[in-house]
Amino acid sequence: MKSYTKTAAGNAAGFALLLASGLLAQQPLNAQTQLPLTDLSAFQPASKTWRIAGEVQADLAIANTLKTGSGTGVLVNTPTEQEHGTDLFTTMEHGDADIELEYMMAKGSNSGLYLQGRYEIQLLDSWGVTAPKPGDNGGIYQRWDESKPEGQKGYEGFAPRQNVSKAPGLWQKLRISFQAPRFDASGKKIENARILSITLNGVTIHEDVELSGPTRGAMKDDEVARGPIRIQGDHGAVAFRNVKITSYDKPRPELTSLQYSVYKGKYEAEPAAYNMPPEAKGPSNILSSGVSDLENEFLIRYTGTLKVAEPGAYTFNLGVPGGSGALRINNQKVISLSSWNTKGTASLPAGDLPFELIYNKQVDWAKPALGLSIAGPGIREYNASDAPIGGSDVVDPILVEAPANTILRSFVDLPGRYRVTHAVSVGSNKGLHYTYDMDNGNIVQIWRGGFLDATPMWHDRGDGSSRPRGAVQYFGMPKFALAVLNGTTTAWPADTAGSSFRTKGYALDSEDRPSFRYEIYGAKVTDALKVSEDGQGLQRTIAVEGAPANLYARLASGKKIESLDNGLYLVDDKAYYLRIDDVDGAAAAIRNNTEGGEELLIPVKNKITYTLLY
Repeated sequence: MKSYTKTAAGNAAGFALLLASGLLAQQPLNAQTQLPLTDLSAFQPASKTWRIAGEVQADLAIANTLKTGSGTGVLVNTPTEQEHGTDLFTTMEHGDADIELEYMMAKGSNSGLYLQGRYEIQLLDSWGVTAPKPGDNGGIYQRWDESKPEGQKGYEGFAPRQNVSKAPGLWQKLRISFQAPRFDASGKKIENARILSITLNGVTIHEDVELSGPTRGAMKDDEVARGPIRIQGDHGAVAFRNVKITSYDKPRPELTSLQYSVYKGKYEAEPAAYNMPPEAKGPSNILSSGVSDLENEFLIRYTGTLKVAEPGAYTFNLGVPGGSGALRINNQKVISLSSWNTKGTASLPAGDLPFELIYNKQVDWAKPALGLSIAGPGIREYNASDAPIGGSDVVDPILVEAPANTILRSFVDLPGRYRVTHAVSVGSNKGLHYTYDMDNGNIVQIWRGGFLDATPMWHDRGDGSSRPRGAVQYFGMPKFALAVLNGTTTAWPADTAGSSFRTKGYALDSEDRPSFRYEIYGAKVTDALKVSEDGQGLQRTIAVEGAPANLYARLASGKKIESLDNGLYLVDDKAYYLRIDDVDGAAAAIRNNTEGGEELLIPVKNKITYTLLY
């Protein structure tokens, strides 16, 4: 249950995102800065519930508990009934900013991140929730009006598009792009604050959300151009690491005195001189392909002035669908005549700089569009044209839902440019899904959130692939789940040599859950997977008939595997849990793998059962 006591910033503990020791608190950030969590010297005096640690771990069975280990790099808050924590405020104030961090929730824990101390992004243990609300993890909290009737006091809260929250004790990644409210010279607000985007665990859960005012529990009810970051510290145990902030407080470059000329014809290269008569010409207040009435085989040339207030390295993203484009600024070539979407970077001085842009349209099936975005020191990427980059080739996505146990066969592409050609993706209405590789008899990925995006497979001719819509945990390059090893030091095999592997398809149970079947080393294997009723885990049972001697199962692989109590393991820097449920009394062992990490092996005689908790 949230409380909403307002705490004066002067009495609260301070969470100071400083550039370096000794810098003034109000000094703005001009580039991405990572908070050095080496000690508490970068913080205002804080309650004893906040401290620096090197390790942190949750307990899946005990609420509001985080265990810590010695070292540095992790900021931890552990309030108790006896000692309530206090909120943390940065002494630095921000306007437009990108904020990135990793955080870990204890079981049942509750916290929040307030942008400018006024707009709360909820941090909550929402593991397994299937219908998230504004008060769930990643939600934009409600505004509040006590004068309204009961049941209507809360308003304008925004739930995440989908719940991609991980289990307590796992690191979650959050990225927020925030645009501060705008004010005129008299201090009157002329534009509301906006959440440009929020990405949780690699999935966009909010886009372009307008904030009409402070959310419930804000430090103040007013709005400002700059304000502190506030982290809620009085509700539950929470930890943070890798906190980064990028402020965007510099003036944007301005395009002025734009003149365009349109030339008809098919140009293999940019003309050396523009002394031929144009089809049309004139002034323009924005870059646009609309100055040409032609659909194809034309060239537009823009000239003008780019007013640059701050010197530095600027990046330009040029979109010219159906043709090619070039960009010159200050008489230097930033982008050579090249096709479609291209980026270029230039080191520019402050001042009024000559600007020239070319759009050479030659492909008849593409709609004309001209897009240019600019980013620079202290300047968030913005659109300097009437069309967004790539805006002419937008396709409505083809999404596959999983209201019940759902199976779709397709190609699946994994990181490292590896394509699984005989992939079976299995979805559930619990919001937990997985992909099985029938060529290797193993799981290759598991994810939370929406089921599949089949656009690459079914749009136009397609390429046969589908992709997860949620927060994905990959399991590396596909390898067999089972193998015969000559000894515990034998490397895990990477191919089918000597295994006599043959897939036998799969059978569905009464609830349409598949059991995969194959033969390996002369044994018959049934590999059954099912999502738990609470949606928190994927249980796997591998049954082997006629198992050969020295048969092992490879349960997990990662940079690091930590053994906890009661058959529980943390895998790959707290990316997911693995729980051993029933292994016929066999003992699991952690060993080094050939990739420089660790893997978890267990001998198999008849049957093993374990659960992935993610």
